Amino acid sequence: MLPPALARLLLAALALAACAPMAHAEVQLASIFGDHAVLQCDAPIAIWGRAAAGEGVDVVLGDQPAVHVNAGADGTWKATLPGCPAGGPFRLVASGANQAVSNDVLVGEVWLCSGQSNMEFTVDGVNHADQERAAATDPQIRQLYVPRRPASQPEAVIDAHWTVASPSTVGGFTACGYFMARSLRKDLGRPVGLINASWGGTRIEPWTPRSGFALVPALAEVTQQLDALDPKNPVYQKALASHIDAVGHWVEDSRAALAAGRTVPPSPRMPAQIQPLAERLDPQQQPTTLFNGMINGLVGFGLRGAIWYQGESNHGEGMLYTEKMKALIGGWRQLWGVGDFPFYFVQIAPYSYGGEEPTMVPKFWVAQSAALAIPNTGMVVTSDIGSLTDIHPKNKQEVGRRLALLALAKAYGKAGVVCEGPTYRSVAVEGAKIRVTFDHAVGLASRDGQALSWFEILGDEGDFTKAEAVIDGDSVLVSSPSVQHPLAVRFAWSRDAEPNLVNAAGLPTPAFQAGGVPYVDHLPQIDDAKAYRLVYALDCARLSEHVVYDTDNSASITTAFDRIAYFLELQQDGRPVQYAYVSMDAFTSELGKIGIPSLASGAFFQRPVTNLTVVSNVKDIANGTTADGGNIEFWPNNYGPANSASVPNASSAIFDFGDQPSDPQDGYGCMQVHNHAAQQTVFAINHWRTGPQADIGIGNSPGESHDWTFAGNAGSYKVKKLRVLVRPKP
Repeated sequence: MLPPALARLLLAALALAACAPMAHAEVQLASIFGDHAVLQCDAPIAIWGRAAAGEGVDVVLGDQPAVHVNAGADGTWKATLPGCPAGGPFRLVASGANQAVSNDVLVGEVWLCSGQSNMEFTVDGVNHADQERAAATDPQIRQLYVPRRPASQPEAVIDAHWTVASPSTVGGFTACGYFMARSLRKDLGRPVGLINASWGGTRIEPWTPRSGFALVPALAEVTQQLDALDPKNPVYQKALASHIDAVGHWVEDSRAALAAGRTVPPSPRMPAQIQPLAERLDPQQQPTTLFNGMINGLVGFGLRGAIWYQGESNHGEGMLYTEKMKALIGGWRQLWGVGDFPFYFVQIAPYSYGGEEPTMVPKFWVAQSAALAIPNTGMVVTSDIGSLTDIHPKNKQEVGRRLALLALAKAYGKAGVVCEGPTYRSVAVEGAKIRVTFDHAVGLASRDGQALSWFEILGDEGDFTKAEAVIDGDSVLVSSPSVQHPLAVRFAWSRDAEPNLVNAAGLPTPAFQAGGVPYVDHLPQIDDAKAYRLVYALDCARLSEHVVYDTDNSASITTAFDRIAYFLELQQDGRPVQYAYVSMDAFTSELGKIGIPSLASGAFFQRPVTNLTVVSNVKDIANGTTADGGNIEFWPNNYGPANSASVPNASSAIFDFGDQPSDPQDGYGCMQVHNHAAQQTVFAINHWRTGPQADIGIGNSPGESHDWTFAGNAGSYKVKKLRVLVRPKP
């Protein structure tokens, strides 16, 4: 006999269980098809929801014929209605055992608006916000706001609702999207729906679906990380089984300790590599999490296209960002399954990002421009409407207008619409000048009437210098009195660049760099290297967790050697090759340990080296030989700045030529040769497992650290080659 209280509890639970199927049996429309929704015109309209398993559902939009579907075994249903022209308002009705009704539904143009804070930035924050709110009297502009939600796995349901634009509501709309919609309304006269799925401070990776990463070979490491989270993957199963065993042993030991009155150590943590993404620190920054929680439930909702404003959180990655854009756009398009729908993005604005290298931002601008090679894309340039002191420029009215220009010209085929500024086409040297030719160049002009700004020119072995630039038809002639033999030109090559070259439509020119210095191999010119034999050659563009050399002669070199040498070459676009050659008395007799010191190689050296000889063309590098002033730090481990080896002249407070290795053994990784007598790093290759984000440099790195730790700059080099050599004993 159950106690009365427990009996009452059990009866209540049974009653709830009995009611549950009835609640789920109600015919429901997904919330994204609720009141005030905007559906895409002129294309089949997918509508979905829930009902009892197997229940028949009739779906009607306005006075169109009903479309009949049956709910699946899981209670979900999906109907595809025939396309219809823009119009409304209509009633959307799903009928079965009951009716689910959405009122005031419009058919028009739907744009997905995504990215980080500059897309999330609302009308409340723009210039003249009071006036903009007061003018928001067009009820045919609407927004579906997607709540912030990271998720470890793709979620089918998004709880989101539509809001009609009005003076009391528009302040919460995405400003870029709203001002784009306002322009489209004027030109097209159709309703416009905005789906606002954005989150400030987020990177591009969390918005990208797993299938998108799989499309891009350069992002194989992310794909492998995600594969390891698949419960069907043997790697995941092995790690989880090991964790379960560890927890089981802990439980047994803890029970014994409890009985004996002893203390218990903390329970084992789940291994980081299989911890669910949404349970990790900063889940909104983990790959796929925002796609899973904020985009996946929208897949199939009819769209005209997408707009994207993101990049500030990825701006240090250089050309790697282009690959990530391929993954994002390709992944979304693949899952929507309607072809290469329009995807327009906003180039991040000039901004003074702390103390970082000023050219980091223009390198990122070039990476964003390179994404235009992806079909059916367009880019808004904001170099003339930003703020160097505000990462969130407030002139979102012009950003929205320019997005609308892209849509009108490209998505809607409206004739006579200029949607792009002058764009670099080609370069040609003409004596002491360089001619730069542009596309979209009708009416080239200076927007402020001043001399053209932010052009620089490179000649011979010098550095880029400020140049004079003069408009000549659809081209610009660039020159400098100090450059007689020009090789390269660049434009807007600084995070602070707000250049003034525009076309007749007043649209600005994006940053570019063109021309350049040809690659020259300097190793044959180094006398000290002539007696050496090549052991390894590595194109550092192939750096990865598992280093594979382009040339490996280690098996064929059987004679003893008394010297080891390294030759590192680095070249950025448009720059001469920088190199460092350094040789030293042999610190090991094992050829397998003189290359990249991966865990597999068994190499671990923290020691002085004798008779260090340095030959380099990098400014301020101390060339020549020092008998006992050199040292090497080769290991696969993590490390800290403490000078545990007591290297002369090294600091214990900064990363330099005297650091301290630490666990894990298979960690960050360090391959550094130093001339501590001159207080210099000769060269460094660190963190090679990250490929384009590895640290590479010659000489002391700028900033507080000297050994390039955390530089993450490998992707910024056009050429990055390492050769390892030995000198056979006589």
